[in-house]
Amino acid sequence: MSISEIRDHVISCTKCELCKTRTNAVPGKGNPSAKIVFIGEAPGRTEDIRGEPFVGSAGKKLSDALAKNGILRDSVYITNVVKCRPPNNRVPNESERESCRPYLNAELEAIKPEIICVLGNTASNSVLGQGEITKNRGKIIEKDGKKYFLTFHPAAIIYNQELAAIFESDIATLAKLVK
Repeated sequence: MSISEIRDHVISCTKCELCKTRTNAVPGKGNPSAKIVFIGEAPGRTEDIRGEPFVGSAGKKLSDALAKNGILRDSVYITNVVKCRPPNNRVPNESERESCRPYLNAELEAIKPEIICVLGNTASNSVLGQGEITKNRGKIIEKDGKKYFLTFHPAAIIYNQELAAIFESDIATLAKLVK
C-alpha cells in the first residue's frame, strides 16, 4: 500500500471506539522516502482538530529540536501508534493500539526508513514490547531487521523542563546517525 492509500484507510477507519469521539483521524505525514520515521503515542487536542500529527506544543518541541540539528521537518515522516485522539488524552488501551497496528506496519513497510525514532514509553511498549525510556533512550535497538532509536516524547519536556537538554542531545545523536 502507498502512503496515500494508508492515509485514506486511516481517515475512514471505524475499527475501534475512538472513531466515535474523534474530530479527525490523524494519519502520518511527511516524506514517503524519509530516512527517519518518528512514532509517538496518539494525537492530542490540536492534532485531532487539524488532522495532522505533532502540530501542537509537543510538535513544536520536536520541530525545534530537528531544526537545531539541521533536519527539515519535511524530510522526515511523523506518525503515531494510534491514529485517533483518546478521550481526555488518556493513554490508548491495548485494543486501540492493536486496531491501529496494521496502519503503522503499513507505513513502515511503505517508507522503509533507515531509523525509526520511538518517542516515549507508550510508543516503545507498542512497537518494541518494552518501556523503560529513561534506561534505553539515546540507544539503537535492532529488532526484526529494523533499527529503532528511543527517546522521550516531546510532550514530556513540557511537563519536565529538565528533560529538554536530554531530548535535544538525543535528536543530535539521531541526526549524526543518519548523516
